[in-house]
Amino acid sequence: MMKKFMRSLGLIVALLTLTVVVSACGSKPLSQRNVLKTDRQAKTVTWGVKADTRLFGLLDTKDGKIKGFEIDLATALTKQMLGKDAKAKFIQVTSSTRMPMLKNGNIDAIIATMTNTPERRKQVAFTNTYFYAGQSLLVKKGSSIKNVKDLNRQKGTVLGVVGSDSVENVAKVAPQAKVLQLTDYAQAMTALKSGQGQALTTDNGILYGMSVQNPDYVVTGGTFVSEPYGIAVDKAQTPFRQSVNKALAELRANGEYDRILHKWFHNVKGFDYKEAARE
Repeated sequence: MMKKFMRSLGLIVALLTLTVVVSACGSKPLSQRNVLKTDRQAKTVTWGVKADTRLFGLLDTKDGKIKGFEIDLATALTKQMLGKDAKAKFIQVTSSTRMPMLKNGNIDAIIATMTNTPERRKQVAFTNTYFYAGQSLLVKKGSSIKNVKDLNRQKGTVLGVVGSDSVENVAKVAPQAKVLQLTDYAQAMTALKSGQGQALTTDNGILYGMSVQNPDYVVTGGTFVSEPYGIAVDKAQTPFRQSVNKALAELRANGEYDRILHKWFHNVKGFDYKEAARE
């Protein structure tokens, strides 16, 4: 009786082991998957988006939804690529988590104020630019910091966000300035208000959103670094990237891109439509 039991137990263990092995073999890394094919079958694209960046992607605490220019653009791209009944799924990312989440296959693409840089192109592929930003400074009204040179001259403290290239850019043009990096833009803005720094730096599009919400703070100094935003995808997903580029061109041609841009930036003082939307 005991021998029979042990044989049965051994058979069960063997079957379970086989199941685990088969399951493991069937789980392909992202580089070996066909994201476009999978998304077409599911009629869904999963986007990594910001939820702390006003005008681009911000969590609305009233209904729990993330809203902004990038959210609307991703939704329009999804429908242009997969059909009117397709759905855009959004997963929150930060500047420091977006790349790992893409590599792990948690998201299909990143549309999160991400600048297309040579360093990042070593890890991911970018679509055509969908928004031209430029790095600038946000300061309190009446601040003695008028531009990045003042920040360097006064050896002030500049606030930035972990995972963003903005702080590195400031270090090059204002090496005398101190740097304090926060987890996200909400924390960075709180730090600026509490006097932990004299200026907050990132792309002017993001800073405009902060100034709209905080009228006592202004964008100053013009732009000192060009920041072209692109949608990041895995390097192996060329068909998916090409599909996004095609959809983006179609949205520009049919006027939908301009409609979305105007919806979010029409009341932003100093915003340059032609510069932001140039192809």
